[in-house]
Amino acid sequence: MHPAKTTACDTVESRMGELSQWTRQIWDFGETAWREYKSAAFYVDLLRREGFVVEEGSGGMPTAFCATWENGPGPTIGGYAEYDGIPGNCQAAEPREMPRPGLGPHAGGHTDPHSALGMGALGGFLAAKAAMEQHNIPGRLKFFGEPAEKLRGSKPIHAAAGYYDDLDAALSFHPFYMAPLCNTVRWDTHCGVGYGVIYEFTCDDPETWMAGSDDSPIPASHAAARAPGATDAMVMMYQSAKALREHVMAPGQSWSMNETILSHGQATADNIPAQIAQIQYFIRISEIEEADHIIRGLDHFAQSAAQMTHCSWRRHWVAKSRPGLPNHAMAKLTYANLETVGAPDWGDAAKEFARAIQSELGLDPMDAPFLPMISDLTPPEQAEAALRQMLPPTQRHFTSDDYTEYCWHAPTVRLYIGRPALSAPAGYAYPAWAMNALGGHPACIDPMIETAAKVLSMTALDLLSDAGALQRAQDEFRDRTGGGIGGTEWIAPLCDYDPPLNFRWPEYVTTSRGEDWVIPRAAP
Repeated sequence: MHPAKTTACDTVESRMGELSQWTRQIWDFGETAWREYKSAAFYVDLLRREGFVVEEGSGGMPTAFCATWENGPGPTIGGYAEYDGIPGNCQAAEPREMPRPGLGPHAGGHTDPHSALGMGALGGFLAAKAAMEQHNIPGRLKFFGEPAEKLRGSKPIHAAAGYYDDLDAALSFHPFYMAPLCNTVRWDTHCGVGYGVIYEFTCDDPETWMAGSDDSPIPASHAAARAPGATDAMVMMYQSAKALREHVMAPGQSWSMNETILSHGQATADNIPAQIAQIQYFIRISEIEEADHIIRGLDHFAQSAAQMTHCSWRRHWVAKSRPGLPNHAMAKLTYANLETVGAPDWGDAAKEFARAIQSELGLDPMDAPFLPMISDLTPPEQAEAALRQMLPPTQRHFTSDDYTEYCWHAPTVRLYIGRPALSAPAGYAYPAWAMNALGGHPACIDPMIETAAKVLSMTALDLLSDAGALQRAQDEFRDRTGGGIGGTEWIAPLCDYDPPLNFRWPEYVTTSRGEDWVIPRAAP
């Protein structure tokens, strides 16, 4: 192995104690989309102490950042941390179902976990930096803080604002979450389009049939029934969109559309009609044209619901992320480094924690409690062949994640490393809390972080020091885009909206009772 790579791997190993502590800190914050205040501040402070120049609030997003470090003229390698969790997944790092101390189960928590995703990536960049300094390797590292990934939030905005245009290559890492994408890299089938949209109904001028008689001293009779309002419009929208799934796409097409009610009401149990309601839809689909088709249908339903309830309506964009773009040169380079490092290895402490979960669930503890695949390597072509068996031949992309934004500005690799996942008896499915608990326990999650950091650092060093490897990746990028940025096959950023910061996103709140989630924890 090249001496610089040895330095990088040694750096990762020597700093694993810190990386483990930092991971647990982000995991304990458990902050969710657009409200990751503590997590972003933690990264900003840490990166500055490590010598990076950090722009806070990049792209107009308060919980985003852009950090750079230079060692003289050379290529610019990009990477990123994510740190948003998911509401309703507040789990302690314990082998039993319980929320983190002082919180209820509805609070935010990490599932993938992004806490480890971010620190695995950061560990790789810090190790590359150490090797660049020791071995006089010129170049520039550009490390982003990407909030709200669960909403595909920040990367379309960063991309549209030009933050990725100076990258020569980009590295994307994610913990394993779906077979066959475990200890491998994506080959041809990358993530697809992600559209997030909020429909807002307002009822400023309610229907007049509830008005009192001409001689009434007040505009409405207290004996009258409540007129329709914004909540009624939202319910009609919800019901209509449910039917949309069955009619807008061809049979067999793999896509999804999920809804979340963000706000509703502003009315009591009296007969005052609800003034405002907001419902969010998130669409995961293969192609931009298909996503646009669905949005046209949703617009039609919103218009109809508003007319029937005497409301007005508006559509607000949360996300427009592009589909992914393969780069085989990057995939081969990264997978070769993964072969050198090897798959993660879980020790006795991790296995004991896993067995404790099995016992808690009434299962017989297993000698080998983890899925075999998390300790095995899967060549990218083999993973691709298995993935294609799940999909219609005409479907080009599958699932969604906004790392795809990097793909259109620089050659990009998508790396997956095995995370702890439990073996199950035939026909048994583990509850979600079990996977979440594994993600917060250092003995279980640290092996993944160490492996990811080593592979990412080695790949960054290849791109910085091997002009031929970088050239092959860039040549392929230009071929696939028809000439690079602005080429005939290039897809420009879709983002034409401001960061959607001011909606009622779930968050932690501070009251006279102390810090709590927006949904108060149950009384003891």
